[in-house]
Amino acid sequence: MAAGRSLFAGAVRGVLVGRRLYCDRAAEGSSKKKPKTFPKIYTKTGDKGLSSTFTGERRPKDDLVFEALGATDELSSAIGLAREFGIDANLPFVAELEKIQCMLQDIGSNIATPLSSARESHIVKTTFDAEPVQELEQWIDKYTAQLPPLNNFILPSGGKASASLHVARAVCRRAERSAFKIVKAGEADANVGKYLNRLSDYLFTLARYAAKAEGRAETTYTRTQS
Repeated sequence: MAAGRSLFAGAVRGVLVGRRLYCDRAAEGSSKKKPKTFPKIYTKTGDKGLSSTFTGERRPKDDLVFEALGATDELSSAIGLAREFGIDANLPFVAELEKIQCMLQDIGSNIATPLSSARESHIVKTTFDAEPVQELEQWIDKYTAQLPPLNNFILPSGGKASASLHVARAVCRRAERSAFKIVKAGEADANVGKYLNRLSDYLFTLARYAAKAEGRAETTYTRTQS
């Protein structure tokens, strides 16, 4: 839902700014100026359990579209936390994580535009192509080449940056499962599912790289029962 709202945010801000400018000019020369008003964060439009897609449909909040949007939004938040830990540790992949967060906004726009009700004008604005998938593959190969072979299962560990990337990876898997339901229903671009699938691999690889870059040991899995 957050991604869908972001698509309307620019237009809404433009209208509001225009209204404020008009009011300011009308008040020029007057000794009594009215206080400026700002839009409220709450709209109350979802109080009855419905929300809007980019195409204007009103659907229940537990619709698959909004489930996928929520998971994607949560993923971006998890990556944002990992990015902050990366900044603190001066790790070299911070800009990549920021770009991925922007990509997730684009994915949200695509999910929020069900193809069954989309017009051509909607599709042009929200299409998600294969190029970002290929970029992730290049990044995965780059970091994999700098890592030792993986011979054991590892547990989320290796320092704050690494562990937070593992959390983001787990959230990514859930976002992928949600998004694939939309893709299989023919309501979203297939590249959305491919990107999220590749992103989980990237986040796993990056978690291992972060541990290595910080000189932190990864905890390997040990069976606790005989």
